[in-house]
Amino acid sequence: MISDRELVDLAFEMLNRSYIPYSKFPVGAAIACADGTVFTGCNVENAAYGSTICAERTALVKAVSEGHQNDLERIAIAGNSADYCWPCGPCRQMLYEFNPNLTVLVARADRQFVSFPLHELLPHGFGPKGLAQAE
Repeated sequence: MISDRELVDLAFEMLNRSYIPYSKFPVGAAIACADGTVFTGCNVENAAYGSTICAERTALVKAVSEGHQNDLERIAIAGNSADYCWPCGPCRQMLYEFNPNLTVLVARADRQFVSFPLHELLPHGFGPKGLAQAE
């Protein structure tokens, strides 16, 4: 099983793959699944800014498209910033869909990282249960 440090290191490796001609702010992510499979991602910007996709969602979509929907355990997110590279709101929402208890490891440029359960980063999150209708 991959360690937290190794997962964070994989996220840092993805910084060099980011396509960031506008923000110049690379972000990398790595998601670990229960069976040990890891999916990585980087941010991919677009001239139509709203079409930009974050590293977290890149990794998530890769995992889901390969059949990993119910076994996501941890995600590491890394950036070249002085502060921790926190996931944005849409990324928190997308991740919450698949595991509200996902462990989120956020790193800063000096490779230090902290860990939080996703439900603490998105309290009272909206997920599939929110769509259940009252009887």
